[in-house]
Amino acid sequence: MILELDVDLWAQQQFESCELGDARRSARAVTMAAQFAANPSGSTPEQTETWADCKAAYRLFDSRDVTFEGLATPHWKQTRARTSGHYLLLGDTTIVSFAGDRQISGMGIVSSGSAQGFLLHSSLMVDAENQAVIGLAGQTILYRQPVPKGEKPRARLQRPRESRLWGQVIDQVGPPPENVRFTHVFDRGGDNFEVYCHLLLRRTDWVVRAAQLKRLVTDSAGQTLQLREHLKTLPVLGTYELSVRANQDQAARTATVEVRVSTITLPLPRDCGKFARACGIVSMVMNVVEVLEANPAPGSKPLHWVLLTSHSVANFEDAWRVIEYYEQRPRIEEFHKALKTGCRLEERLYETARRWEAVTAMLSIVAVRLLQMKTIAQAEPDLPAEKLVPKKWIQMLSAMRTGKHKNIRTAKDFLRGLTGLGGHLGRKHDGEPGWITLWRGFNKLHLLLRGAAALHTKCG
Repeated sequence: MILELDVDLWAQQQFESCELGDARRSARAVTMAAQFAANPSGSTPEQTETWADCKAAYRLFDSRDVTFEGLATPHWKQTRARTSGHYLLLGDTTIVSFAGDRQISGMGIVSSGSAQGFLLHSSLMVDAENQAVIGLAGQTILYRQPVPKGEKPRARLQRPRESRLWGQVIDQVGPPPENVRFTHVFDRGGDNFEVYCHLLLRRTDWVVRAAQLKRLVTDSAGQTLQLREHLKTLPVLGTYELSVRANQDQAARTATVEVRVSTITLPLPRDCGKFARACGIVSMVMNVVEVLEANPAPGSKPLHWVLLTSHSVANFEDAWRVIEYYEQRPRIEEFHKALKTGCRLEERLYETARRWEAVTAMLSIVAVRLLQMKTIAQAEPDLPAEKLVPKKWIQMLSAMRTGKHKNIRTAKDFLRGLTGLGGHLGRKHDGEPGWITLWRGFNKLHLLLRGAAALHTKCG
């Protein structure tokens, strides 16, 4: 994976073909994207640096022709335009909310109180073989509306469900190109019969963590029973060790897990949405892979995944591959962190929902870039640094580092030096660098390069 770190070239690649009603707007979008990428977490005045550029940015986001789709569609199309290979599409919804008493025109609500914001559903494409982040394949925004006073349950059921976001983005991504395979990977929020209908109709594969273990399924012998009861009848196919991340409740650990597999049939549920009833699919066959921690430590919650998949699972190797696909799902949460922490989306001060949509589109693509920067050393750590960034970048970073960190040969060396410039000490107990450290390092390097270029121009 070769990542274009030159912000000007990157901005041209991502935004030059935007259709915003005027070529001058597209040119301004390219300029702004480069400014945003150079200082992802800065406010708009900090990113644009001059009052003229800042006013131009506000005018751009205020234009009715500058929409969420208009800014992001070229990036989505570039991401989906694969010619070969297998790609995972990691989907999830995040809540973008704004604290305080600001009244934002056209904004929805995100809680039972008065907090304003919207739901952002994204599909992040990752290479299934080397785990490289390709980009966003699609996105959509939903505004929650207040529940009318006195609304009856029947009327509430007639309103569109928020779960439709999953199907909308699946349809937006569409079927894979020829010689390409897509596998959508979802957490429990995507466990919905209507979602499976969208996936089946778009001829894509899936790995979805089951949420509804009480649902009725039919096993290979034709017996109908709850999914959780069916799982109890399955023999252990094999075991392996899995690294479990730390969370608020327990420390990181290595778990020994048991794997079980089977084939089941899901019938059309009685309470499904209109789309599922209208599409004509009354049942579907899929495989199930259960991952259950054996002998968990006292006091710890045992790891338990039940994965529903369209992939063939004939043996332990097949099951392991499905599990590995699901293990990539946290990448979409890393994207959300990059958007909210690295780009500080929720801290901006725009006054209308339409402006928020435009800035969200641009910052989403900047956030992908941050995610790629953070993960490239893991995907290709031995890639020569000169194939990743211009030679002058390596020379400048090397000049700013000391001791063993001056020797920058590989992509891993470059990213280590970049985060070091941002303040990460790199000691054994320091852990992985965060988003703020990464962008600080890149911002310092970018300013150093600009200063050196300006000095050379004046002196030359």
